[in-house]
Amino acid sequence: MARILVVDDNATLAGAIRRILERSGHEIRVAPTGLEGARQYREQAADLVLLDIHMPEMDGIEVLAQLRAIAPTLPVIMMSGGVQTKSLDLLGDAVLLGAFATLAKPFSIDELLGTVARALAAGPRAGTG
Repeated sequence: MARILVVDDNATLAGAIRRILERSGHEIRVAPTGLEGARQYREQAADLVLLDIHMPEMDGIEVLAQLRAIAPTLPVIMMSGGVQTKSLDLLGDAVLLGAFATLAKPFSIDELLGTVARALAAGPRAGTG
């Protein structure tokens, strides 16, 4: 069982992710904003963070930067429905900034479970801590 923090301002999606991962035996906490997610991680570390890119107050890229400063080897899976803009590849950029993997919304249950399993199996990211 892993402790997983889900940070997403879409309460419906965050709730669905929570139910799916709890059925797999994981302990899940949910934060509705990037600011709250960063605060929750500082108060109680997680084994894995699933992090939306587009959120109010503090976007996922800003949260990823904070998490990297606190826990350089923490596996983070970035999620976004707005994958590309004219000049940015947000999910691609997230990997360059230290995300373990990405999920483009909408994603399937199998994609979610497979990506989470790979991130947890990999453990702390090699060479980053």
